[in-house]
Formats: sequence, C-alpha cells, structure tokens
Amino acid sequence: MFNDIDELAVAMIDGRETTLGEWSDSVKLVVNVASRCGLTPQYEGLENLQKTYGSRGFTVLGFPSQQFLQELNSEEKISEYCSLTWGVTFPMTQRVRVNGKKKHPLYAILHDVADTNGYSGRVRWNFEKFLITPTGDIQRFAPTTEPDSADIVSAIEAALAR
Repeated sequence: MFNDIDELAVAMIDGRETTLGEWSDSVKLVVNVASRCGLTPQYEGLENLQKTYGSRGFTVLGFPSQQFLQELNSEEKISEYCSLTWGVTFPMTQRVRVNGKKKHPLYAILHDVADTNGYSGRVRWNFEKFLITPTGDIQRFAPTTEPDSADIVSAIEAALAR
C-alpha cells in the first residue's frame, strides 16, 4: 500500500506540484488542519514535533481542509496565519477534502485505517492524525489526541528506531 501512497500527487500550499514520494524515506504525521478550530492550538505541538524529530527523518505534513467550515479561504492566508501565529515550518498542502466523493486520494486510503478504539472511516474532525512509516505501516489518532501525547511520541520514536 505504501507505494500507492508515495505515488499520490499533492499540490503544496505554495502551488508546487509533487507526490508523497518526496517524503518516502520519512516517518510522516499527516494531519488535516484548520485555522479557525478549537483544536488549532495543536499547531504548536505539531511544530514542536517537527523541530524535535525533523533531523531524524520525520516530518509533519499539514493538509488544510475546509471540510468542517473552519479554514481560511485562500492558501496565502493559511500560509501567512500558520507562519506568523504558530511559526509553522513543516510542509503544508493546498486545501483538500478529507471526506465525501471528492476527498483527496490519500484520505481514501486513510479512511480504512482504524485507531486504537477500532474506529475507521470518515475523518471525524480537524486535526485527525495518521502516522505513516516508510514501510507503509499506518496508525490513526483521534483529533483530540495532542501531538505531544505519549501515544504519538512513542509511535514516532518506535518508527524512527526501525
């Protein structure tokens, strides 16, 4: 499955076209983000993960989504907000849909992944997290799971140790 993920096209927030293969050797934390959500302060924890583990082959990948009507209306505004307010340095894509018929192909794959409580399916809310290893293993974390939670940190460290 991970080869399929690597081949998926993504449009970055600056308009650059690439594929997820750009990060094929990295442990990736894919997060659907939003600028006007009660969970938006999680940007701070996501950026801390990026700073802590980025040099070891880890990256956060932010996928802004207007799916829950809490995202700004342009990539420029999202980029400026995230940079100025939260100091975000991790890669971010253009806005995507995470549910429904027009969802990004990555999320079509991620919907099949269950979290530790057995939930799989539609993305429930902003800041749902998916840890993807270079070998294609995927773990899902609920939106309310903080980026610096023991579950996420231990999963990142275990994936980086492989």
